[in-house]
Amino acid sequence: MSKVAIGKTAILLASFTEEEMAFFQDTLKDVSYCLGKVGSMNMQKVISAVETAAKRHGLIHPNLYRETHALYHAIMEGMEGVTRGHLSIGEMSRTVGLRFAVVRGTPFSDEEEGEWIAVAFYGTIGAPVKGSEHETVGLGINHI
Repeated sequence: MSKVAIGKTAILLASFTEEEMAFFQDTLKDVSYCLGKVGSMNMQKVISAVETAAKRHGLIHPNLYRETHALYHAIMEGMEGVTRGHLSIGEMSRTVGLRFAVVRGTPFSDEEEGEWIAVAFYGTIGAPVKGSEHETVGLGINHI
């Protein structure tokens, strides 16, 4: 894999609409990524949605603990941004509606640095009352 700004790529992918994605599809041919959506008041459901998408798209090998572990830490770091550092949603009567992107790549010129994984979230967070939510974004990056 070539050098790629995995964090920036993940943020853009998570925030693009389908129409915007169509314009950039050609530039993504050398990028390993997956996209998904999740809405919940349960943090475990958010984590599970991202892990399942990454495994289904072959971004992590489910039998290698270090890859699942790296993904987990990237998810949690991204959710810290979404929740403004308070890693809870339902317990605080908050709900999220998020699009997410997982990007795997080599962000450093030196190949010895290895592969990294980025998880970006974009969507809404707020009280579980329609119209009471606001935009939010989060990014987590971890080495594999």
